[in-house]
Amino acid sequence: MEFSKSSRKIKTAVMYGAGNIGRGFIGQLFHDSGYEVVFIDIDQNLITALNRRNSYTQRIVEGDTVINREIIGVRAVDGRDRDAVTLEIANCDIMAVSVGAAVLPHIAPCLADGIMRRVQPLNILICENLAHAPDVLKGYISEHLSDLNKLKEVAFVGATIGRMVPVMPPQQRADDPTVIAVEQFCTLPIDGDAVIHPIPELMHAILCSPFAFEEGKKLYIHNMGHALAAYFGFQRGYVFIWQAIEDEDVCIKVHAAMTSCAEALARKYNEDRNKLSAYVNDLLTRFSNKGLGDTIARVGGDPLRKLAPGDRLIGAIDLCCEQDTDYTPILSGIAAALKFDAPEDPSASLLREQLSVYGIMSYLRERCGLSEADATKIVTM
Repeated sequence: MEFSKSSRKIKTAVMYGAGNIGRGFIGQLFHDSGYEVVFIDIDQNLITALNRRNSYTQRIVEGDTVINREIIGVRAVDGRDRDAVTLEIANCDIMAVSVGAAVLPHIAPCLADGIMRRVQPLNILICENLAHAPDVLKGYISEHLSDLNKLKEVAFVGATIGRMVPVMPPQQRADDPTVIAVEQFCTLPIDGDAVIHPIPELMHAILCSPFAFEEGKKLYIHNMGHALAAYFGFQRGYVFIWQAIEDEDVCIKVHAAMTSCAEALARKYNEDRNKLSAYVNDLLTRFSNKGLGDTIARVGGDPLRKLAPGDRLIGAIDLCCEQDTDYTPILSGIAAALKFDAPEDPSASLLREQLSVYGIMSYLRERCGLSEADATKIVTM
């Protein structure tokens, strides 16, 4: 597929959301592709710092090795300034969205305003950890468009975020709100069937088809394995993900669960098993990166969402059932997830309440959608 470049001297990319993914991944991708990067956010300290420096610090960590890199040629716009946000969207060459699923309805009016004012087609990379995120955002925007024909000139392009970007400690955020730590991995699969011309040239991005396979890899191998490492690690009293992976018993369990899903995806999409096996092993190595300092509490957080039908745990079981692969290791992970009780996690507290009200068996059947047989297995684990 051919790429085209804007005829303007300065290409502009709008990154809606200057958080972990915005600065830790997509902002770099746009910068490396030759764009001026315009962040839209509501964090006033971050906005001020980005505009004062016109850059931010990215720390690439691999074990004990840290490489500081300045991402230059950036600026920021206050998301509460509707006119300014609309103008940026109307004139940019490409944009991406990473604000969190709950925020999408709130930014839709600004996106609609900007789209209405555009004269050129626009590709929007949807970088949200949400099922059917492109369709969801498109639906929200549609509610605010005065001319739905404008949607024909906009591509809502799914993207899977595989780069791990942990939350920065409060003291480091206070010292420099722009700094962000990331792992070295930097590849962005995007939906090759969704993009429209002109297609901007993007470093680190891969056009994939069928994109559903990439989504399955991310959710049911990466996200599922990461979550199980957290839940098994929590049972052992660990603080960091790398500690869980260094525990041989935990690593064996996580590897088995990820391998089950890899086999299911290989069958469903007729994909290379050796490549999927290599993907699993590479992820386990990346999970063990001590330099990231990724915590059990962060990765295992919000267990209610992670136990929801279609999400990384229950959805993984559905996939394995569909393809007739063994999913016992995942059931073991769900048993661990039910015992996740990290302090200061409201979702974990609510899970405790729901389990006490419904009972484990009823919760697994009615809230998670598991069969009687699978629920029974989990209870006895």
